[in-house]
Amino acid sequence: MFIDKIKIYVKGGDGGNGCIAFRRESYKPLGGPAGGDGGKGGDVILRVNPKLHTLLDLYYKRHLKAERGRNGEGKNRDGRNGKNLIVELPPGTLVVDKVSGEVIMDLIEGNYIVAHGGRGGRGNAFFTTPQNQAPEICEEGKPGEERWIILELRLIADVGLVGLPNAGKSTLLSRLTRANPKIASYPFTTKYPGLGIAELSEYRRIVLADIPGIIEGAHLGKGMGLEFLRHISRTKILIYLLDILDNPIDAYVTLLEELREYNPELLRRPGIIALNKIDAASDKLMKINWGESFTDKKLFLISAATGSGLKELLNYLYKLLSNEEITNARIDVS
Repeated sequence: MFIDKIKIYVKGGDGGNGCIAFRRESYKPLGGPAGGDGGKGGDVILRVNPKLHTLLDLYYKRHLKAERGRNGEGKNRDGRNGKNLIVELPPGTLVVDKVSGEVIMDLIEGNYIVAHGGRGGRGNAFFTTPQNQAPEICEEGKPGEERWIILELRLIADVGLVGLPNAGKSTLLSRLTRANPKIASYPFTTKYPGLGIAELSEYRRIVLADIPGIIEGAHLGKGMGLEFLRHISRTKILIYLLDILDNPIDAYVTLLEELREYNPELLRRPGIIALNKIDAASDKLMKINWGESFTDKKLFLISAATGSGLKELLNYLYKLLSNEEITNARIDVS
């Protein structure tokens, strides 16, 4: 099961309480305060794990709490700190505060603290002064931070494939990479986004993301809607895959309108048009000067089924990705 959006509750561990205690030992008649401090509560830490590609592990466990700190003890013994709770997530996960809607963090790599543990309370030994040498006060531990957060997985890929149902995206992904998406002759065979890596050579790789088919009215919830378009929000280049046998000009207009409804920023990304299924096209279709209809983007005539034109397409993609202006472009994922 592919889970790419989930709401969870996180809470840092509460701090341990301070202790009130006095020394009562032989040959030490003055005694004195000896209450230790409480331990700090554990933090909830989000850790990026590149081997993960879904939020499925959190689907059945949505309340996450770190361990509380132990209470202080007599003989000036401080309580043990609570253990941190480490939650592993796939790279590209966006963390959003449920109440404010604010983006808390964007998980690309490393560790991030999403809920701090509470500070431990101080024991009565801390409050000793020349004026009060036997204090009978201590502090309670502070509660840990708590919040509801929304995790949104946004796949990290260089290139995103967008197209209407049955345009051949899954076939193209399987041809260009080692991915094994479901391929069939009926609409919406791709129900979840997929990733694949195209290896041009030992040091030349391109990561591609296949997005479930878009139809007219997708922004209104028709078909599979636009739910999965968040996964191309990080891509630097878009391939508009069009079926040459089925009104490619109208299909292109539909894709542009639906992307605009979702996020106009996507239309400013560098794009390529790939007319697919030329192996089944008639001579009449092949004689059309398609370049006159698609003047705003580079055009490729390809066949995902036979592999025709794919080498040229990959080489052009790699050339674009070698452009530092494109590679270093800031991607707005909000």
